[in-house]
Amino acid sequence: MTAPHSQSRPRPAEGQQPVTPRATRVLVLNSGSSSVKYQLLDMADSSRLAVGLVERIGEENSRLVHTPLASGPGGKRERTGRIADHAAALEAVAAELAHDGLGLDSPELAAIGHRVVHGGLKFSAPTVVDDAVLAEIERLVPVAPLHNPANLTGIRTAQRLRPDLPQVAVFDTAFHTTMPEHAARYAIDTATADAHRIRRYGFHGTSHAYVSRRTAELLGKDPSEVNVIVLHLGNGASASAVEGGRCVDTSMGLTPLEGLVMGTRSGDIDPAVTFHLKRVAGMSVDEIDELLNKKSGLVGLCGDNDMREIRRRVEEGDERARLAFDVYIHRLRKYIGAYTAVLGRVDAVAFTAGVGENAAAVREAAVAGLENLGLAVDAERNTVRSDEPRVISPDGARVVVAVVPTDEELEIARQSFALVERTDGDETPTLRTPIA
Repeated sequence: MTAPHSQSRPRPAEGQQPVTPRATRVLVLNSGSSSVKYQLLDMADSSRLAVGLVERIGEENSRLVHTPLASGPGGKRERTGRIADHAAALEAVAAELAHDGLGLDSPELAAIGHRVVHGGLKFSAPTVVDDAVLAEIERLVPVAPLHNPANLTGIRTAQRLRPDLPQVAVFDTAFHTTMPEHAARYAIDTATADAHRIRRYGFHGTSHAYVSRRTAELLGKDPSEVNVIVLHLGNGASASAVEGGRCVDTSMGLTPLEGLVMGTRSGDIDPAVTFHLKRVAGMSVDEIDELLNKKSGLVGLCGDNDMREIRRRVEEGDERARLAFDVYIHRLRKYIGAYTAVLGRVDAVAFTAGVGENAAAVREAAVAGLENLGLAVDAERNTVRSDEPRVISPDGARVVVAVVPTDEELEIARQSFALVERTDGDETPTLRTPIA
């Protein structure tokens, strides 16, 4: 499908040559197994032109929610009814964008940027997709079976819609490829590990990259001068130790299961628990996988994975909710302490993502008792709600504690746009050296 031309432009005066608009727009796609999230951004000023979501793809009650933002907020449109597959979903997205004068055939569209969860060790930077890149992403499916297949579907569908346009893959794992081997390696037989690509890759990399850089800006310093612990706390949660702009450790490993307590994932666990469950409980590998990824974490401990609901229950005296909250905070504090040791000097701790940005009680509890590490929050500053980066530690604190809202879509758009540039008067994109 090709979307109709979307914007009417003044005709050039007689004798004048048509003016080709500079291509500064990037469409960011995050393709899940049954959903597509998307944003259209103009990198001339980093503004959002449209955002949307297609969910329940393949079901009878598929839903598309589209919000044009080019002329200000408002105008949200919603449609329901079966959307058969990702191809139909992206065609529906293209039609919605065209309706707003933002069609996919616009000469102002420079690239389509795709979130790809697992890039292994080969992809340490955003990459223009070709057949070899697609093959490598597919080769990594065994270590990201829930994510990479959906990411591939989104890329291939977008290629069919705009075969002439650069498709850029931005990898969740890329930011963490700077980890030294002693942080990335598991202490298992190296031949087995190498044969099966078993190592710590880390995830949420676009968020950690964006937030660590924004934290340095908040401190008025260059990222190369700042050591930051980033705490990405959402339904999925991860921590990273960022030294001078480079990740030196992160909490997630071969898969997103390792590390912090999450909404439905256990995080760190004795590997022998899996053997025990198989031998004693008779559970299959798939059942154990489902237990640890979908029935553990906060939901396993108290039946809820929404931190707002858990806090409400805590305040009402619910002991299961209290235990879940305490386990969550205990693990978080352990990682703050561990990454303080890894970095040696910490300039800032940055909270981000849904829980990190909005749950003041989590931020307060996470640093309580860590005054000897230079960590504290100011009670009044901590309760302020804002979409802007802000310091919540007291004046003069040795370590700045901050809330830094993440923006993974903007980071993907920036990396995609930095990779693809157009020459003056030439519609053929030229490629820069990939950025880290």
